[in-house]
Amino acid sequence: MKIAIAGTGYVGLVTAACLADKGHDVTCVDVNEEKIRLLNEGIVPIYEPGLDSLIQRNGVRLRFTTNDAEAYRWAEVIMIAVGTPPQPDGSVRLDDVWGALRRIAGAAERDCLVVIKSTVPVGTGDEAARFLAENGRPEVKFDVVSNPEFLSQGTAVRDTLQAPRIVLGVDSDRAERVMKKLYAPFALPYVVTDRRSAEMIKYAANVFLALKISYINEIANVCELVGADIQAVAEGIGMDPRIGRRFLRAGVGYGGSCLPKDANALYSLAASHGYSLKTVWAAIDVNEKQKWKLLDKARLHIGDFRNRTVAVLGAAFKPGTDDVRESPALANIERLIAEGADVRVWDPAALGHVSRRFGDAVVCCETMEEAIRGADVCFIFTEWPAVLQFDLHRYKTLMNRPIVLDGRNCYDPKQADAAGLIYESIGRPVGHRQLKVDRAVDVLQCASAAFFHKQSE
Repeated sequence: MKIAIAGTGYVGLVTAACLADKGHDVTCVDVNEEKIRLLNEGIVPIYEPGLDSLIQRNGVRLRFTTNDAEAYRWAEVIMIAVGTPPQPDGSVRLDDVWGALRRIAGAAERDCLVVIKSTVPVGTGDEAARFLAENGRPEVKFDVVSNPEFLSQGTAVRDTLQAPRIVLGVDSDRAERVMKKLYAPFALPYVVTDRRSAEMIKYAANVFLALKISYINEIANVCELVGADIQAVAEGIGMDPRIGRRFLRAGVGYGGSCLPKDANALYSLAASHGYSLKTVWAAIDVNEKQKWKLLDKARLHIGDFRNRTVAVLGAAFKPGTDDVRESPALANIERLIAEGADVRVWDPAALGHVSRRFGDAVVCCETMEEAIRGADVCFIFTEWPAVLQFDLHRYKTLMNRPIVLDGRNCYDPKQADAAGLIYESIGRPVGHRQLKVDRAVDVLQCASAAFFHKQSE
């Protein structure tokens, strides 16, 4: 089939490469001339494992252009995969979606399907259908389909080729038939529904994951207070098939381009209809507070950060990507700079983004050793393989004082203690012996104060 894709970001490029790999003829169009120039020179402008080789392998069936007519004129299926960035009130900005629709209406010269893959508010597909009917060529029939994506950065190629389901929001037999023909080579199960339900499926799925992450982080915080181990707790509840193991890793909160944006957007959508999604608001609130956990722990060891050398390991919101959008690391770096710290950052993929955002205010390090050498404290924000495999004894030999605060639970606390580290993670017993005693005293004092306050009422 002849496919056109509007947008060459994560979703657009991965979708294009995977469709071409399945035998379709795909043309990607973008208004960003520099991005198209790079793609035509064989340079993929985003970091996504496996994507480069997939694009190179399918070069004959995959083209990149800024010319709307070239992409849209004779396409059977036109996919919109542009960004929908958040606005201050939590809703999303649809300027790029409507821009793509205007260009499609002006360029398409044959009946076609317009497939919205971008994450959009419920009802956008219906509005798009009305817009195309009113603004397209009279002889051209447009069918609008909601076909949300569920890929994760770092595993996007696999998530597309081996998706657990393909969601099709259609309003005609023809649209369903063409979409099933498009995806037939993938041999994956379908969920076929109306457009509004498909749009809601996207939000409901992503926000459920945000709820799950915030829940396990809340339980982790309680584990620290009562002396339980969140990893044992997560294993115990994750074995229940009604709950499942995934997204039960405690840490400093979720980030990225999807979960924070979609949680806020769904809350805003419900609020615009007079309904308050209390569970979603709780997840958002927990996530905001969770990202400061390591700074709070650090202050118990070193006081303030003025003139302290601080190592930050990991800037991307998760391993396997260079995406720093809504990354807890960047929020913490910003606060550390404001509090007078000398910040050194290491990340194997995202240093370019860090440098562009912070400039000379941070030192970008090519190796972990460079970042932690002479540091007064080290924060771990991304569980890159290099971090997981790092020799714990090297922290002690390289740092001024081996204080390692781990926001992703990369190490065994007992091994960290044996290596001579002052090590704290999220929701697990503290390895440093004296700190254990201090924290136990703190908890007992809090419990005692609460008891006597209750007795006095």
